[in-house]
Amino acid sequence: MLTLYDFLPSGNGYKVRLLLSQLDIPFKLVEKNILKGETRTPEFLAINPDGRIPTVQFDDGRTLAQSNAIIFYFAEGTAFLPNDRFERAQALQWMFFEQYSHEPYIAVARFWIHELHKREEWADRLKERWQKGYQALDIMERHLQGHRFFAGDSYSIADISLYAYTHVAEQGDFDLSRYPSIRGWLDRVADQPGHVLITQSVFG
Repeated sequence: MLTLYDFLPSGNGYKVRLLLSQLDIPFKLVEKNILKGETRTPEFLAINPDGRIPTVQFDDGRTLAQSNAIIFYFAEGTAFLPNDRFERAQALQWMFFEQYSHEPYIAVARFWIHELHKREEWADRLKERWQKGYQALDIMERHLQGHRFFAGDSYSIADISLYAYTHVAEQGDFDLSRYPSIRGWLDRVADQPGHVLITQSVFG
């Protein structure tokens, strides 16, 4: 059985759990607490030398890391990756946007506040995260004013990638009330068959 090494609060790990659940692919969840250094042990580094989650290990021993690479792999040949050449590239465009312009700010602010409880102590550092995180949300809002999803007209891994940290952005003190199009999109994603919560630890 496929093994997923993960940390439940992680939005990056959640992308993989969400897609695997929606594809009805069984997997064994092995939790690694990054706050306790459990991804930096020699045993885990032998699985992923980068020492990060999520990481999947296949039955034949091969491993794959980086959340967007993992969901791209499992989406191949399914409705979660568009057939149209342009729409596939569009999905990748938004997944690159998520890792470059979205996740470093929205996810990090959430981690500092929600997991490390450093809101007051790191207030000055958080200002840049909030500013650039809101810039990413502004871009998403403009796109969603004219589209139901991010790549073509259908739900895809581009939506999974961006949903993971956007739907919990308020845990990083981002105010989503000013983004009606994003909130409508969040509802559409949550309504997809096979949807699971980020905190869900039992699957199948």
